[in-house]
Amino acid sequence: MAGSRSLKKTKARKRDHVPRWARWCVLGGAMLMIIGGGGLFAVRAFINKATSAIGQQDLLGDAGDKRTSVDGPITMLLVGMDVRENQHDDSVRADTIIMVYIPASHDQAYMVSLPRDLQVKIPDYKKSDFRGWTTKINTAFQGGYQGPGTEKDKRGRGMELLAITIKNLTGITFDGAAIIDFAGFEAVLQELGGVTMCVEAQAEAIHLARDKNGKVVEAWYDDSEGKVRGIPTGGSKLIYLPGCQRMAPNVALEYSRLRKGTCCPNGDYDRQRHQQQLIKAIISEATNKNMLTDLGKLNRVIQKAGQAFVLDTQGVAVADYLFTLKDIKPDDLISVRINAGQVHTVPGTSDEALTADSKQMLAALRDDQLPAWLLQHTDFLAPSS
Repeated sequence: MAGSRSLKKTKARKRDHVPRWARWCVLGGAMLMIIGGGGLFAVRAFINKATSAIGQQDLLGDAGDKRTSVDGPITMLLVGMDVRENQHDDSVRADTIIMVYIPASHDQAYMVSLPRDLQVKIPDYKKSDFRGWTTKINTAFQGGYQGPGTEKDKRGRGMELLAITIKNLTGITFDGAAIIDFAGFEAVLQELGGVTMCVEAQAEAIHLARDKNGKVVEAWYDDSEGKVRGIPTGGSKLIYLPGCQRMAPNVALEYSRLRKGTCCPNGDYDRQRHQQQLIKAIISEATNKNMLTDLGKLNRVIQKAGQAFVLDTQGVAVADYLFTLKDIKPDDLISVRINAGQVHTVPGTSDEALTADSKQMLAALRDDQLPAWLLQHTDFLAPSS
């Protein structure tokens, strides 16, 4: 039964040589923050370092659920932005939307990706003079982002309108949020030295290729022709072969963004699963024993993480989150698939619709019943990787 092992946590765990509370380094899977390492160095100094490295901002505005502690269940909204280099217009949309649900037991975390093509009713939003309409959910971020203001202001508005849109659709409110910048994300991967990913089916990269010497180089995808362009003379396509393998940072990030070809018969749903797999791979890499004993590398990862993420904890100290979630390990991160990972297109459009079961699943998340609901609907669990 796919994923059921993770849902039923075993009481006994083998003792680690590294203290358990030194194992968790990503809050909600995307907010990369390292927890202090026992005898390695002072806990408080490490927490202060992690906290100062991560940019913090009120991202949810009126859509946030202010709280005074981390007691009880926690739901975070994570948004990935894929801003093109030298982009100066307002066409910035949410490329990745993940809800991270942590039950009151604080011993697991469930990652639920919302399809970026999900059809929703985006409300009017006065702060950016956006007039709401029914369209794809990734447009909600753009609706708040548009208009005057600093980049910080625009991103905050974008996240707020997206959170309001999700709340109107599902009734789910958020206890915190984070914005992930893909350019910064690759910098974190660079410091980690790559990650191990498992490929299910042979796939072709569309933004990378190999030159005649086998070196990975940048390429681009011609949508009109359905072809990869920019492959150097004598070079070849970059092919992902099935199996678990070590990937360089740019190669791993490219794989997590693919949604076309043999790797992805279900399009964006397969892409969501690969993104969640990458998050788990980063956590595993950043919490292994070698990383925790290499203090120089550890500090560099923290600094790069601070450049990659902007965090909103709705007034709760970051240190409180770190200690509360200290026992969550990579194997405790559970990937959940909207629509059980199957495409359900709105007739006459390219938009996605929620199935009846998906609506029930989101209601279970809202009502803090998600683990129990998933035990009865294991097809919504992504295969373990």
